[in-house]
Amino acid sequence: MQAEKTKGHIYEFEMAASDGKTVKLSKYKGHPLLIVNTASLCGFTPQYKDLQALYEKYKDKGLRIAAFPANEFGAQEPGSDAEIKSFCLTKYALTFDLYAKIVVKGAGIHPLYKYLTTESGFNGDIPWNFSKYLADKEGKLVARFGPDANPVGKEIAGKIEALLAP
Repeated sequence: MQAEKTKGHIYEFEMAASDGKTVKLSKYKGHPLLIVNTASLCGFTPQYKDLQALYEKYKDKGLRIAAFPANEFGAQEPGSDAEIKSFCLTKYALTFDLYAKIVVKGAGIHPLYKYLTTESGFNGDIPWNFSKYLADKEGKLVARFGPDANPVGKEIAGKIEALLAP
């Protein structure tokens, strides 16, 4: 589902949460948001631990993280939404937002990822699982990071700290 896009930011999109409820991304207004496409059977899957550490470090200052499981790369996310949620809670004790599985590349691409990859100013196909986009407090994309970018590394954390500064 997608609301009509009129302002060029992520707040215009609605997503299905892992429990099936519809969530408007406008709930993130006023918060920097890290958007990540994830997978449970990927070599980058241990980044869930780092994403959780990043969230724990900055959540009280306003950071939010939205994870979107996807199965486009090596079929590394074959599970149902319930299985994915159980895996993330059991293995990584995730407390940031986990959404329902979506398509992030190719036929059937979700409107959010179509926007991210073609209209956000950080255009280009998603290369693999755990690609990351960073939006500012107004929902405008300000950075894109590849799958190998460490969530707790200086590159990502530095940009987040700049967005959280008063």
